[in-house]
Amino acid sequence: MRTPVTLLLELGVILAALSVLGTLARRFTLSPIPLYLLAGLAIGEGGVAPVPAAGEFVGTGAAIGIVLLLLALGLDFSLAEFAVGMRRHVPSALVDLVLNATPGAVAGWLLGMDGLGVFALAGATYISSSGIVARLLSDLRRLGNRETPAVLSLLVMEDCAMALYLPVLAVVASGGRWWQAVLGVLAAVGAVLAAFTVSYRWGHHLGRLISHPDDEQLLLRVLGLTLIVAALAELVHASAAVGAFLVGLTLTGETATRTRAVLSPLRDLFAAVFFLAIGLSVRPVDLLPALPAAFGLAAVTIATKVITGRYAAARDQVSRRGRLRAGTALIARGEFSLVIVGLVGTLHYRLGPLVTAYVFILAIVGPLLTRLAGTMPLRPRPAADAPDGGAGLIR
Repeated sequence: MRTPVTLLLELGVILAALSVLGTLARRFTLSPIPLYLLAGLAIGEGGVAPVPAAGEFVGTGAAIGIVLLLLALGLDFSLAEFAVGMRRHVPSALVDLVLNATPGAVAGWLLGMDGLGVFALAGATYISSSGIVARLLSDLRRLGNRETPAVLSLLVMEDCAMALYLPVLAVVASGGRWWQAVLGVLAAVGAVLAAFTVSYRWGHHLGRLISHPDDEQLLLRVLGLTLIVAALAELVHASAAVGAFLVGLTLTGETATRTRAVLSPLRDLFAAVFFLAIGLSVRPVDLLPALPAAFGLAAVTIATKVITGRYAAARDQVSRRGRLRAGTALIARGEFSLVIVGLVGTLHYRLGPLVTAYVFILAIVGPLLTRLAGTMPLRPRPAADAPDGGAGLIR
């Protein structure tokens, strides 16, 4: 089989450019995500240096990238601890839904969209990007922070909410019947509950089955299982990310430690491709007319996500600085918002450019604000209110 020279050349240039951007970002202790997104914008359709031959590979690599990011995230936590966190954060999930879906619904109404457009825009502003958040927590070395379980609980509950939302949206957009939407929701709920139950009760058996002394065998087994579970989750609209995260939670002990080691280079490669693909999907010329509305919507939903994260972290009794880190970590929107555009965009000509511009703004601003939240000084409390009698900041 002869490989096209153009494909090899474009991929080589792309990877070399990502390497330079990643090195530059880390030199200034920043996340490379915003630079990867801008690189995607530059090489996409209408950009300064399009790469048509590599487009299909980047699209496929992006799908693998989100799976590997959430698998690696799940490997850093135990299923028992995560289940406790999920139960504790049901109120946080309700606050998240109300605060972040409402601005999208109101914006859709103000822009004169019909019920379908309002419903779609509400979903686009509600859901954070699991892929971007997962990479941020890793880049900024916050996986062990006290606020991180609250952030992850919200992300997984958002993805589970999408399992209910997307079948309904798809049916409504296609003009289907109400009972088709109900069947889709029931199938998604059943699949998510079954996956959690299997992982919680029999996950330790799975770890022993996958474990192998040879690194190559371990990588093939874990990656094969993860992709199969992710595909099954996607089949019932339960999100490939949720499926991959559950696999990561299931693996514990030495198996999880070795899996993290062998998976790390592959995760970093495909994660970079994932962020590149978000920028690649955007045509710069389509963004310009939608920028004013997108900036306004972004400003409102930055505030609502910060409030959401602060509330969730407060339920875990996290410090003020940790609450701010939790809030800013949730700002970025990404893959699910673009899926919503794919389902409805052809029926609403203004929805696609608006959501795409909105996602791009927050995918860049979110990581920057998250980075700043870790270094921002806090005002000291009054002496009478400080728990130590008046000295220092609450960290």
